[in-house]
Amino acid sequence: MLKRIKNIKWLLPVYFLAATSATLLLALFGWYYISTHEEAPGPELWVEFVLLLLLIGPSVGYFVARQYQRRVDALHLAVKQITIGNLAERLPVGNGDSFDSVYRDFNAMAGSLESRLRLLQQFGEADVMEKLQSNQDAVMEERKRLARDLHDTVSQQLFAIHMSASSLPKLLELNPEGAKMVVSQLVTMSHHAQRQMRSLIAQLRPLELEDQTLEEALGKWFPDYCNQNGLQGKLEISLPDGLTEAIEHQLFLIIQEGMANVVKHARAKHVSLTLYDAGHQLVLQIADDGVGFTVDPAKRSSYGLATMKERAERLGGNAEVRSKPGSGTSIHIHIPKFGQVGSVGAE
Repeated sequence: MLKRIKNIKWLLPVYFLAATSATLLLALFGWYYISTHEEAPGPELWVEFVLLLLLIGPSVGYFVARQYQRRVDALHLAVKQITIGNLAERLPVGNGDSFDSVYRDFNAMAGSLESRLRLLQQFGEADVMEKLQSNQDAVMEERKRLARDLHDTVSQQLFAIHMSASSLPKLLELNPEGAKMVVSQLVTMSHHAQRQMRSLIAQLRPLELEDQTLEEALGKWFPDYCNQNGLQGKLEISLPDGLTEAIEHQLFLIIQEGMANVVKHARAKHVSLTLYDAGHQLVLQIADDGVGFTVDPAKRSSYGLATMKERAERLGGNAEVRSKPGSGTSIHIHIPKFGQVGSVGAE
């Protein structure tokens, strides 16, 4: 009978009615026992009997609450899985209780979300491939980016070096000690400008992926890039086979942008690049021990960070930046993977 009642608002009263009935029956049994025996029970027996009556209700309530708490916990866990990107998560149905309809709606919602993000990723990949085929547009975009980087970094530093060097003759006559400080600053600025130029030159060298995987290509490119820019690098990659060309290309562009930010802004000595398959998503992390900065969600991101987020979102993923002044910066990229969804229970 209880299995036929699916609505909680009717099922709970039935359980409480059963608990009340059991309490009354036990009380009648005790009254019958006392009335049919000449010898009156002792105080200890009365206490045990009353405690037994009082425990019937809470025991039934605990049994019912545990049963439904498990169903709520399963739903909560599934929501968490969806939140962290496991879009293949589904809940089993077929128990015949009121949670079945909730579970079915959850599965339908998760399936719809997975389908839409899968479609978004397919459109993103197609868009990437179209842009790859349009070589002229890609060249123009790269020229603009390099021109902007040259203006924002090397050009400004060369101008500062020129101004400092122009003031040296007069400074040598008036303040020789001050001139020594200027010379030291010139050496530092020229060294920094040289590192920036090496970084830009390294970015001009295309990454060839036609005859090798992204993992193999990064295994060669990342150590060279770190050596050219005076960084101690740590590389950890574990990727599945069968990644599309569009995803590999976008991942490299994100890595390239992230490493360029480390060289230009972080003033770091160590950097780590981690790229692995988390089962339901690809995870990319770039972390440095540089100066860091205060992350302000209300403030517009820099061009590099905004581009990384845009590339991740184009594949249905997301990007997160974590940083504090003096504590370095880490960038986390998550790209969802879509596979076949198995059976999750009877409908």
